[in-house]
Amino acid sequence: MKSRSAEKIHLTSYDDLFQPDGEDGKKDVQEIALSELHPFRNHPFQVRDDEEMEKLTASIKENGVLVPALARPRAEGGYELISGHRRHHACELAGLATMPVIVKDVDNDLAVVRMVDSNIQRENILPSERAKAYKMKLDAMKHQGARSDLTSGQVVQKSQHKNSVEVVAEQSGENYKQIQRYIRLTELVPNLLKLVDEKRIAFNAAVELSYLKKDEQASLLEVMKLEEQSPSLSQSKRLKKYSQEQRLTEDVMDAIITEEKGKPEKVILHGDKIKKYFPDSYTPAQMESVILGLLDQWKESQEAIK
Repeated sequence: MKSRSAEKIHLTSYDDLFQPDGEDGKKDVQEIALSELHPFRNHPFQVRDDEEMEKLTASIKENGVLVPALARPRAEGGYELISGHRRHHACELAGLATMPVIVKDVDNDLAVVRMVDSNIQRENILPSERAKAYKMKLDAMKHQGARSDLTSGQVVQKSQHKNSVEVVAEQSGENYKQIQRYIRLTELVPNLLKLVDEKRIAFNAAVELSYLKKDEQASLLEVMKLEEQSPSLSQSKRLKKYSQEQRLTEDVMDAIITEEKGKPEKVILHGDKIKKYFPDSYTPAQMESVILGLLDQWKESQEAIK
């Protein structure tokens, strides 16, 4: 339950999220029931029950929630968490009924920017999480025309002549081309993106694969499963090239994946077809020795012709 009624404060700029409320200069922190707090729509960051969650839960049991969450009122009732999803789950694990929250009435774009910024610097963020988060923030900034009130005053001075991707990059400490690469990952079908998270497909290779059509990506997954291989960067570039040329088939995929990594081609010699050329007492190893010897002689004769 709440210690006081939620006051709706409408914000017009990103900086307002950090401005003090009231005459005493303190934030308007409320105790809100966990059941009234709902996840941010399409929240890209997973809340995992890992070692870090255990540590956070233990800390909350001992010291309480030291940093209030940030939420906004929902039209359907309750509140939508903007930041504090991990603290919310830790409070549940700790057996608490409420947690401290700052309630701000912000629009969707400002909420997205704040949500991403409050999570993106965390350690152990998966590529898929980072990709979706950057995409959400970039879309929010583009929706507002990369307006200056989505950035802090200090960044505005540096970024007033930059496009949205460059601003996102500057605020996150990433190269803007790397931001673009991450956002490309959102074009991957879920099962391919999962393989990137599992480090079964390298990041740069995955960026190239993101240019394949969705049905081509689905076919590639089948080929990868059959061959038990993932495409390298050079293979992924070739797959992209064939896709752009409208020539990417499953046979082409299979040929590219198996040839560049030097996977040996299989030549099967059925015993019932070659046994007639050998005495009954010959073992498979003896047959192989004779065949290889004959192939060596054939190779020498071919080189002599040249």
